[in-house]
This record gives sequence, C-alpha cells and structure tokens, in this order.
Amino acid sequence: MRWPRGTVPGWLVHTGFLGLLAAAGTAYALAGPELRPVVYTLVTVVPIVTFLVALASGHLPDRRPWLTAVAGLVLLTAQQLVWPDWIAGPHLGRAEGSLTDLLQSLAHTLFLVGTAAALRRRASADPGGIIDAALFGLCSGGPLWEWAIRPALPADASPVGQVMLLGDLLVLCAVAGCLLRLGMMGRPGRGTLAYLVLTAVLTLASTVTSALAPGGIWSAELMLAAYLTIAAAPVHPDAPAVTVPPRADGVAARQRLGWLAAALSANPLIAAVQVVRGEGSSSLLLPVGTLMVVPLVLLRIRLLSAQRDRAERTLAYHATHDELTGLCNRRHIAAEIDRALADLDRGELDEITILLCDLDGFKPVNDRYGHPAGDAVLKTVAARLAAAVREQDLVGRLGGDEFLILCRGDAGVDPSELRDRIAEAVRAPIPLLDTTVSVGVTTGVAQARAGLGADRDLLIGIADAAMYAGKARRRDDVTLR
Repeated sequence: MRWPRGTVPGWLVHTGFLGLLAAAGTAYALAGPELRPVVYTLVTVVPIVTFLVALASGHLPDRRPWLTAVAGLVLLTAQQLVWPDWIAGPHLGRAEGSLTDLLQSLAHTLFLVGTAAALRRRASADPGGIIDAALFGLCSGGPLWEWAIRPALPADASPVGQVMLLGDLLVLCAVAGCLLRLGMMGRPGRGTLAYLVLTAVLTLASTVTSALAPGGIWSAELMLAAYLTIAAAPVHPDAPAVTVPPRADGVAARQRLGWLAAALSANPLIAAVQVVRGEGSSSLLLPVGTLMVVPLVLLRIRLLSAQRDRAERTLAYHATHDELTGLCNRRHIAAEIDRALADLDRGELDEITILLCDLDGFKPVNDRYGHPAGDAVLKTVAARLAAAVREQDLVGRLGGDEFLILCRGDAGVDPSELRDRIAEAVRAPIPLLDTTVSVGVTTGVAQARAGLGADRDLLIGIADAAMYAGKARRRDDVTLR
C-alpha cells in the first residue's frame, strides 16, 4: 500500500487540521461536564489513528521510532480512559504527584524518545547546533517555572509532583528548541517539524494555563489542539523527509559557545534573583535544572573535543601525505629516511634500501588527454607501487611523476628483482574514460648498511644517478634499434 501523495497535499492536511480543531474545540466548549471527557478521549485517539495509517501505508520510512511515539500516545489515551476528569478537573499542572502525573511524564518520555530517534539522522548533520538548541530550551524553561508556574502551585503540592512537573516542563522546552533548530537546517521536512513544534508549544501553554487558572476550559482546549497538531504531523507530505539529513550547504556550521555559558549560569542567576528579592533559594529549579543541563554541557564539550581531535588528525595527515595520491609527501619520506639511518647507526637495522622511481611516457599522456587523466594515472601508479612492496615498506611521492620507496631492513628480495616487479606492475594498461594508456618506470636503487656512515642526500643522489643511468641506457637501446 502506497501513501497517496498526489491526493494528500499539504494544504489538505492544513484544512483538515483546522476543521478538526474547530469542531473539537466547539464540541468541547458546548458539551456539559458529562460529555467533555468523551470529546477529549475521542480527540486523543485521532493521532493514534493517523500514525498507524501513515505507518501501514509506508509513508513513514523508519517504523520503530514512530511506533515508540504511538506507544506514548496510547498510554495517554489509557490514562484518559481510567481518569476521565483529569484534564477537565483541576489536576493538570498542579504537581499532585499522583499516578496520573507519572503516567503523563512516562508518556511524554516515550513520545520524545520516539521523536528523537526519528530525527537522529537529520540531527547528525549538526549535532552541536542541536545540543545548543536544547540548552537554550532548558534555559528558557527556568524563568517560566520560577515566575509563572511555581508561584501558582497549591500549598499542598508534593515535592515528587513538583519534580515531575518541572522535569516535564524543561524537557518540553528543550525539545521545542531542538525541533526549531532542525527546521532551520533545510526546507525538506519543515511542514511536519512545524506541527511537532506547535505540539510542544501547545502542551506547554496548556500546562501553564492550568497552573494559573485551575479547572479552566482553556487548558483543555489547548491540549486538544496539541493532540490534533501531532495527529497532522505524520500525514503531512513532508513527513518522509524528516529523517533525511539536509545538504551540507544548508547547515550553519558556526558553533556558538555562548549557549554553554548561558546554560551553566541561568539557574544560578535565577537563584541569585530569588535571594535578592528575599524569596530564598529553596526552589527545585537549581538542582533539577542543573542535573538536566550538566549532561548536555558535557556532551557538548565532548563533541567539541572530538571535532578538535578530528581536525588535528586531518591537519597531521595533510602535513605528511600527498594530496593527490595519498602517499607520503616529500617532507615525511625524508624524515623517515633520516629515522631509518639513525636506527642503522644504532645497530637496530642491518640495512636500508631506497628505490627512486621516475615514470616513462607520462608527459605525452598528460599532454594528450589532459591533467585529469594525468592525475588518474598518478593515482593508479601510486596504488600499484604500494601493492608491489611489503606492508612495512614506505612509498612516497616526491613530486610530479617521481616516487620513492623506503625498505627498512632486508628488502625481502633482491633489489633488482624488486625493481623488475615494480616495472611489471606499473606498465600494465591503465583504463581511462574511453581508452587505455600505458606508462613505464625507471628505478634507481641505493642501499646503506651499518657502519658505512651514509646520509640521506648521499643515498638519494646515488639512487638518482642510477635512475638516470637507466634512462640513458634505454635511450641508447632505442637508438641502436
């Protein structure tokens, strides 16, 4: 079964959402106390239906995360069936610490875990930005709790209930910040992300409204709207694109460490304001908020450390390797020769062998087929040279079409045999786009043994002289023929 995209455009989803919102809001407002729980329960079933239909039709490619979110929605519906007056009565946002509060927190946790799993691939394009957005959300939730919800809590609010309510509030704020950041990454998926953001905002608004005006109708109306917004998210045409990472050029790569400072200082600043105003500093925000901020800050620091380590490894690699072929560059191969000579002097090696290789017939290929073809030939030759020697031997590119091989200790075979093996490997045909080419190689060999006191320049000079002597012999052979 395929999702009928052509018959479910975005405007139809928006129209259906607004129509259901108007119908459900009106029905709830006009219904009596006996029928309002029925209306509310029916609305809680709507997102479960839309999620299951989208999953059954294949519209949502990653099934497991969305099924986790469905489990949370089912738990909320079960809560409504068991305690039908929980929303209609003055219970939401009152920090009672009851089983219903626990079930709501658990349901929100399941839904948020499912949403996070569904968005993990998109978030992987900018993990630092996502963590910063979560920290911003946590920071914004602190003042909302401290100066809006906590003063309105009843005197008999239990400490456990306050912890659950505060944790729920901060998590919703963090998720709203993450969803906003995800929507800023790129156009694909923004429709679904907008509905998810609206769901988090409406849930927060319903909780705050219920805390400020217990038993009021507006808290239930806002929660009904939250259920309908999350019901529209999976059926929106953008839903499949939510799990697809955006293009690299659509992600803002600049990272701001100011959010770390804000996250670490927000809760202590609120506590300081409380002390200045004579309110004391016994609020749960400082311990609970800090416990939620610290893991994110540590994760952000770990991410920065990993980025720095990757950058250092990249710089070290480019400093020692040839950009085109991936072989050691001139500086690195020279340092390795010096290190091998030092080991030779200390008696840790018996001998070292240097093979200086210069390609024959490379310039005509480069001139006739262009530099891209020449680069392809150089990369192929580099791979063949690396395959022709032992794993412990070092192959480097000196520049142009010159290569150098360093064999530490016994070369494993006679140098002349190794030279013939290299020549055979290099002269094999090299496929290009619509043709094949062949190049040859002339190799000069130089060896140093313990006690001879050779240095790098001398060894390379001997190998270079032997290489040019080989080229001269080849030219003489061609002239005689």
